[in-house]
Amino acid sequence: MDLPTIMDMDVRGKRLLVRADLNVPVESGEVTDATRITRFAEGMRPLLARGARLVILTHFGRPERGGDDTLSVSQLRSALAKALKCPVQFARPCTGSGVVVASKQLGDGEVLLCENLRYHEGETINDMGFAAELSKLGDIYVNDAFSVSHRAHASTDAVTHFLPSVAGPLVMEEVQALTAALDSPARPSVAIVGGSKVSTKIPVLENLAARLDHLIIGGGMANTFLHADGLPMGRSLHEADQVETIARIRAVAADAGCQIHLPTDVVVAREFAAHADTQTVPANACPPEAMILDAGPQSVSRFREVLEGCRTILWNGPLGAFEMEPFDRATVALAKTAARCTANGATSVAGGGDTVAALNRAGATEDFTYVSTAGGAFLEWLEGRTLPGIAALIRADKAA
Repeated sequence: MDLPTIMDMDVRGKRLLVRADLNVPVESGEVTDATRITRFAEGMRPLLARGARLVILTHFGRPERGGDDTLSVSQLRSALAKALKCPVQFARPCTGSGVVVASKQLGDGEVLLCENLRYHEGETINDMGFAAELSKLGDIYVNDAFSVSHRAHASTDAVTHFLPSVAGPLVMEEVQALTAALDSPARPSVAIVGGSKVSTKIPVLENLAARLDHLIIGGGMANTFLHADGLPMGRSLHEADQVETIARIRAVAADAGCQIHLPTDVVVAREFAAHADTQTVPANACPPEAMILDAGPQSVSRFREVLEGCRTILWNGPLGAFEMEPFDRATVALAKTAARCTANGATSVAGGGDTVAALNRAGATEDFTYVSTAGGAFLEWLEGRTLPGIAALIRADKAA
């Protein structure tokens, strides 16, 4: 995908209106996890060094109309300044003559953080008037928030009608990583797809089955596949009404030559509790009173062989109830295998909230080629969709 990027432009003395995603956890006014802020700042610091003037837009939480002081972006100011390694000015609200003047008074290498976009109804309804007001704050619009680019909001879509519009470093990094893994993967390629419900990932499974060489299915989704084969589920999480969907996904995979891998043995327990008594049984032997909560060691061994034979690994979703021991074992084992494969030259890309948490649990996050924190946008990309925020940049570039 040929996106226009801010990295190719002369930014000295220019006001960059940057859409960031700084929607981070905060407790008692303090940021408790600054990962998103840190990653955003890493891409912005080189632009500041080149003389850019940053005007930063972000949402924070879901405030009611009229504002909610507990969701003021001002709480992010200290963490952002620390990550950018420079002072950060603050403007409330994010539109009006006051913030326009403040943006024009910025010097080279200076930063202005604007108040919560979602204090304004115009943001989420993609209002052109609101976008026009936002555009007065910059000379160039920069989308550096891939994680919200699946939403056609004023700050991701409408604003591109008023300013030259380009992708920021984080968006470029994300698009390049996902394109390499999905559109032009080194072969053989595999996707690990887990989670609770097939019904929430039907387009993802169909798209991956059509594009990649292998699909490893885990979690409650694997239970639904096994149920479709007539295997007993006991009290396991599964979707009994998705049998026809499973048949359709398998047909897509067969047409494309994609091999689907399911657990052949499973870890079961009578209760879903930490350190519960467990059994490992064949996938066709779940007791009536038990629940399947993880893939078994035989399955893990087979899955490892698949991973070790692949040059591209794409991961979305855990293989079991990874939040509790011992039901995290399959996920942790495969995460470590994927990390070793990456060290040996494979490309590994992972994304989704539960996936990131699982990789963190396995201590493997830093070993992957790329880990996306974009939940909904990551899933929509896996479905093969062009995200509205990305489409807007392409449209604006063609119109320029």
